[in-house]
Amino acid sequence: MFTATALQGDKTEQYAELAAQAQALLHGERDRVANAANLSALVYHALPDLNWVGFYFYDGTELVVGPFQGKPACVRIPLDKGVCGAAASSRQTQRVADVHAFPGHIACDAASRSEVVVPLYLGDTLVGVFDLDSPVPDRFDAEDQAGLERIARVFLDTLA
Repeated sequence: MFTATALQGDKTEQYAELAAQAQALLHGERDRVANAANLSALVYHALPDLNWVGFYFYDGTELVVGPFQGKPACVRIPLDKGVCGAAASSRQTQRVADVHAFPGHIACDAASRSEVVVPLYLGDTLVGVFDLDSPVPDRFDAEDQAGLERIARVFLDTLA
C-alpha cells in the first residue's frame, strides 16, 4: 500500500519529494487512467490552495475530461479555447495569474482564480494536459510550474 508523507522543506524540495512520491505511486503501472486518477489525488491532497487537479486527454479532435479531483468539470474543450486548449496547441505550459483576464477562459468552476496547465506530449503526439486550478489569485509561480512539469513527466514516463 502506498502512503504519502507530508511535504518538507522549501518549495523546490517539496516538489522533489512530491515527484518521488508520484514515481513510487505509479511505479510498474502502465494504465493511463489509473495513473492519472492516482496522480490527481496525490497532487490535490499534497498542495495547498487548489480546487481542481486533473487531466484532459486528447481524443484526436478535442480535449476530453479524464480523472480529476474537485468539482464536476467541463467535459470537452476545443484546442482553440481556454487555458487548456492554449497549452495543448502551443505545446507550452500556461501559467495564468488571473483566469478572468485570460481571453477565452472557460469557467468550469466560478471559484477558480488562477490556473496552470502543462501540455502532455509523447514526442510529437499530443496525449492531453495536466490542469490545476486555484481559488487564490496568482497562486502559481515559476517554482510551481517547474515542479508540476516534473510531475507531468513522471506521468508521461509511465506511457512510454
